[in-house]
Amino acid sequence: MNDSASRRVRVRAPELVGKGGWLNTGDQQYTLSDLRGRIVILDFWTFCCINCLHVLDELRELEERHRDTVVVVGVHSPKFVHEAEHQAVVDAVERYGVEHPVLDDPELATWKQYAVRAWPTLVVIDPEGYVVAQHAGEGHVHAIERLVDELEAEHEAKGTLRRGDGPYVAPEPEPTVLRFPGKALLLPSGTFLVSDTTRHQLVELAEDGESVLRRIGTGARGFTDGPAEQASFNEPQGLALLDDGSVVVADTVNHALRRLDLASGAVTTLAGTGRQWMQGAPVSGPAREVDLSSPWDVALFGGRVWIAMAGVHQLWTYDPAARTIRVAAGTTNEGLVDGPGAEAWFAQPSGLAATADRLWLADSETSALRWVDTDGAVHTAVGTGLFDFGHRDGEAGQALLQHPLGVTALPDGSVAVADTYNHALRRYDPATGEVTTLATDLREPSDAVLVGDDIVVVESARHRLTRLRLPEEAVRVEAVAHRTRRAATEVAPGRLRLDVIFQAPAGQKLDTRYGPSTRLLVSATPPELLLKGEGADSDLSRELELDPAVTEGVLHVSAMAASCDDDPANEYPACHVHQQDWGVPVRLVAGAADRLPLVLAGLDAGDAR
Repeated sequence: MNDSASRRVRVRAPELVGKGGWLNTGDQQYTLSDLRGRIVILDFWTFCCINCLHVLDELRELEERHRDTVVVVGVHSPKFVHEAEHQAVVDAVERYGVEHPVLDDPELATWKQYAVRAWPTLVVIDPEGYVVAQHAGEGHVHAIERLVDELEAEHEAKGTLRRGDGPYVAPEPEPTVLRFPGKALLLPSGTFLVSDTTRHQLVELAEDGESVLRRIGTGARGFTDGPAEQASFNEPQGLALLDDGSVVVADTVNHALRRLDLASGAVTTLAGTGRQWMQGAPVSGPAREVDLSSPWDVALFGGRVWIAMAGVHQLWTYDPAARTIRVAAGTTNEGLVDGPGAEAWFAQPSGLAATADRLWLADSETSALRWVDTDGAVHTAVGTGLFDFGHRDGEAGQALLQHPLGVTALPDGSVAVADTYNHALRRYDPATGEVTTLATDLREPSDAVLVGDDIVVVESARHRLTRLRLPEEAVRVEAVAHRTRRAATEVAPGRLRLDVIFQAPAGQKLDTRYGPSTRLLVSATPPELLLKGEGADSDLSRELELDPAVTEGVLHVSAMAASCDDDPANEYPACHVHQQDWGVPVRLVAGAADRLPLVLAGLDAGDAR
């Protein structure tokens, strides 16, 4: 046995339990013992979470390279109420091209058994059924692949590795015109351009919103410029008309902005490199040389293309004349904080709509409607933070949305909100400060466009555009309020030791060439919860002091660690950034734990499971 194998801590893996059962297995139900002999990677995810979608893409190559030894199991662990609906999970698995078994765990039973605290979290189980690693956040797949190589060699030698086909069974494709469309744009000709997201295409529909006039893109994942039949996209979303009559496309999984010439159908790249932006990368410069991160929507405002950069919780802008790009608002911290653009916090902005003096945005993870003024300052119209959501009309300060993805400016100065997880179209009127409901019984609406007196809604999970007459009076609905489903972690009031666990992958070390290689940022909601320990520092452990008078709240923890190959002979070692944001609901209870461990990568030595 090699040194790393002999040092490795092994904890028996708890059973996989989920009330919703298994997907992508041809209706076969599995237990861990059925997977014995394979290396199992559990991916704890939820489909609202952009970081989870990033990890799905990171895992694709590993799954392909080790398809006869590795079984990835997605454990779907919902944050929002809508995500606990079984059909919504079925839809999400197809929408995002998940090609491995998924366990639907609506009650978070397996999440609790594995003591998971963050989306996404990856857990590695060896062929004998022991947990050998845990990683929270993005950027860990290179480390997991090294571990997989070690485990393959170790268990091949022991005779405990079982090769062969995995349990994945592809579902039958559905013959619909669109498949989980994302956004729509009314073209000057009166036709509609729709991002057919799951089919990796743009589709032009006739004025009836149903008849296909043309398709742009091959329909396969790719990042290729060229004529309509040769160009390729990767889960495109937002669309906006530029002053020159062309269309800018948010090509989300390619981390790029593309340009469609409407006359010829030719596609070119405006911004992005195809690589995902990570901490430390440039935040401005020539547009084709700067990395982006999951651009979700685009809108022309103040002569620039504003970009809802969902992957890093920011707004960026692209200057079509100078062909440059830069950050316009947001710190990359996830949350709801108003103020000057450089100080504001967002949480997965996913929908944009511009008027003469405001850029409206749907800030999905805070279930909020927000706006940017002409000076670049950020304001919130509806929404309170990461953990409150529901369907409640009335005065904006107490109204609730649930993970909205789209926003549309209406002629009277109000805005319509595609309230995605409430399956509703909502309206906010700045003149009265009131929120009302325009329509219900939509299925995951993700965008809407005005056509005369009608509003055409992208019903993403019904794979169609739906035309509605704008009603003179809003529909009344019974108020519902929710909080995030996770149980609060009980901690002791007063001093609390926060430990972020990070163990550099085998063959790597912390990268200290340019200063500290780690960063820890801590804040709280409400802010009064933290008497001591707020702010940023390079140490991954910190002494916090919690105010006993504040009985519950949320600790916001953001951690980053950079590691590089530990080979003195290599002049250009490969380096990787590991990062994760946690929102940990806590309840202060006398006598409870005075230590809070959060695993970024590795295993907590204090874990007594």
